Amino acid sequence: MNDDRNASPKRRREDEDGYNDFPPRKCSASRSPPANASPQYRIAERPARRYSREDSDDERRYYRDRRTSRSPSRSRSRSRTPSRSRSGSISHRRARSRDATPPPPKPTALHYKPTMILRGHKKAIASVKFSPDGRWIASCSADCTIKLWDASTGTLEHTLEGHLAGISTIAWSPDSKILASGSDDKSIRLWHVATGMAHPTSFIGHHNYVYSVAFSPKGNMLVSGSYDEALYLWDVRAARVMRSLPAHSDPVGGVDFVRDGTLIVSCANDGLIRVWDTATGQCLRTLVHEDNAPVTSVRFSPNGKYVLAWTLDSCIRLWNYIDGKGKCVKTYQGHANKQYSLQGAFGTYGGPAPYEYAFIASGSEEGDIVLWDVSSKNVLQRLEGHNDAVLSVDTHPTEPLIASGGLDRTVRIWKVGEPPVLADETTATTETDGFDPETLPPNPFAES
Repeated sequence: MNDDRNASPKRRREDEDGYNDFPPRKCSASRSPPANASPQYRIAERPARRYSREDSDDERRYYRDRRTSRSPSRSRSRSRTPSRSRSGSISHRRARSRDATPPPPKPTALHYKPTMILRGHKKAIASVKFSPDGRWIASCSADCTIKLWDASTGTLEHTLEGHLAGISTIAWSPDSKILASGSDDKSIRLWHVATGMAHPTSFIGHHNYVYSVAFSPKGNMLVSGSYDEALYLWDVRAARVMRSLPAHSDPVGGVDFVRDGTLIVSCANDGLIRVWDTATGQCLRTLVHEDNAPVTSVRFSPNGKYVLAWTLDSCIRLWNYIDGKGKCVKTYQGHANKQYSLQGAFGTYGGPAPYEYAFIASGSEEGDIVLWDVSSKNVLQRLEGHNDAVLSVDTHPTEPLIASGGLDRTVRIWKVGEPPVLADETTATTETDGFDPETLPPNPFAES
């Protein structure tokens, strides 16, 4: 109907010179066909003027010339309207696509380099985490302490003490003001980052070691997994258990919240990965691989559509838990993982959107860090520097930084550098004490 209206606009007689010099149109003649003919017209094809036998030749010639002179403009108006909505936009997009520069090629390698070594823990480091605002790095250790480091300078800000046994897991609140920790003393504690003080009330409820904790996206809930095979959901403000789920038949190794907080994922040494409804506590999906290897750690992907799982068969698997009964869509290999519980993270590389790509970072029991492209599963880089197994790796939320920690009791910070130049373009550099001080500055907190 819109095309029909545009195709036969009403004329305004006073718009052009000379309109008032001629007799008015006869409505009856323009709207009804002659008695001796019955042409079939659609609304858009109806002639704008009909002539009676009494019309003079001059008048007829005037209207004929006027109709032919206006018809191109009328056809233009008829073609412009749909072109704005369909053909015009398509042709505009095609013109833009021809003028736009082609997208840059996808990088095939990453170039992270060591920038800092943070020393101070006296025993193995179990977990390393960047704060959501990117300002802090938290590390927990079997020496019963948590250390807070400045992410940009490596300065040690606080050493948090209060647990009576080794600390296996830490988690940041969404606002980066609270840090939660789970320990082998069966308790969970909350720490105020600004003051370094512990919340007076501990979260008591698990009957064995606490292996993993995670905050909900709103920060009002905390989920924890334990060696007692249970999954606990906590009210953060009241410091009490909201729900206890008998989740697995083996120790629960990892837990995580999805991005909107409606789902929880857990894994255990029984080889099962389970997805739970946060509101009801119902198990919505159970994922299990045919090899049934023990699963030690899990994370939701940033978009919430996948679950990444570390297993003790030297594999990392990406699960689509939404479609059907859930299926493994990717398997990443190239690291060693037969004994320890490893933790990793997602990261991004490339240019700004839409030329941004995702990678997975994980430690290895051989002492290196492996970075995979998510879609192709290709190894983008191996970072060497640790002297023993790397248990935990995390990526900075906004900057190209990676933090790692492990059995060698050090936290190492890696930053993207320039790609290496060709051998004939390199210049000789003098080495001092086995490293370049500009790339790896000495740390003021190094043990004497």
